Amino acid sequence: MDSKQTTKLRFHPAWVFVGWAMVCLVVYMSLSTLGAEAVSGLLNDKITHMLGYFCLMLWFAQFYKANGTRMFYSCLFIAMGVALEYLQGLGGTRMFEVADMVANTAGVLLGWLFAAMGMDRLLLWFEAKVFGKP
Repeated sequence: MDSKQTTKLRFHPAWVFVGWAMVCLVVYMSLSTLGAEAVSGLLNDKITHMLGYFCLMLWFAQFYKANGTRMFYSCLFIAMGVALEYLQGLGGTRMFEVADMVANTAGVLLGWLFAAMGMDRLLLWFEAKVFGKP
């Protein structure tokens, strides 16, 4: 991969694994009735949607710096949010909501924006603080 496109994280494979585990968690929380109950009392539903997709986009922006790759992940997460809403509508226990799709998309866009503002170095900073300079 192009060195411009990826970062030099010491624990890159582990961080990527955590990122895909977060994707799995979002899918599970979106389709499970247990997921709906777990977050319903904590925050507004649209805020949880936006926060979840913000975290996904910002997390993956830690690894991939090229705009083309970030565009790929933003499209992937937006499509995932749309698909999960349709699946919720088919399931019978959850509701299809266009507003959730908008909140998901807003979270992805905010994640990309925060990454562009410099927050795409959080894992580098964390590794340096906790494990020292490589």
